[in-house]
Amino acid sequence: MAVAQVELPPAVLPRRRQLLFGSVFAAAASGMFLATMLGLYLEARSAAGDTWLSDHIIPLAQPNVILFSLLLSAITAQWAVYAIARDDRGNTYLAIAMTEMFGLAAVVQTWFLYTQIGLGVDQAEGALFYGVTGGHLAMIIAGLVFFALVGFRTLGGSYSSAYPDGVSAAALFWHVTVGLYMVVWLAVYIMK
Repeated sequence: MAVAQVELPPAVLPRRRQLLFGSVFAAAASGMFLATMLGLYLEARSAAGDTWLSDHIIPLAQPNVILFSLLLSAITAQWAVYAIARDDRGNTYLAIAMTEMFGLAAVVQTWFLYTQIGLGVDQAEGALFYGVTGGHLAMIIAGLVFFALVGFRTLGGSYSSAYPDGVSAAALFWHVTVGLYMVVWLAVYIMK
C-alpha cells in the first residue's frame, strides 16, 4: 500500500503589532511623566495652603472648552478606527481630519489660557502649573503629529482593513491623552 504525500499550505504567521505595542509604551511613559508632574503640583499646592494662586485667577471657560473638544476628538478618533476596519476610506479621512481639527482647537485654547492667566515661570505656582499643563500640551501635539502621519500613510494606502494597526495605535495614544486631560482638568482647574 502506497502512502500519498500531502502538500500542506505554508504556515500563516500572526501579524506583528510593533506600532501598537510602541504606542502603548509611549502612552504609558507620557502618563507616568504627567502623573509625576501632577503629584509635584498637588504636593506644592497642599503645602502652600491658601496662598496658592492667590494673585492669579484661572478662568474655567477655556479648560471646559478644551475638555469638550478633546472628548469630541476621542469620538472621531474611534470613528477613524471603525472606518478603516471596514475599508471606508472617505469616512477614515474625514474622521482623522476632524480629530486634527478638535486637537488644534485644544492647542489654541491652551495657548489662549496661558495669555489670560499672566502667571510667571519664576513663581513656584507658575513653574508647576506650566509643567503639568505644558506636559499635557506636548502630549496633544505629539498625538496630532501621530495622526497627521497616519493620515498621510492612509492616503498612500498603507492602512486598510487587513492592516489597521497605525490608525488603532494613533487612536490609542489619543484616548490616553484625553483621559489624562480629564485628570489634569479636575486636579488643576476644578480643585484649584
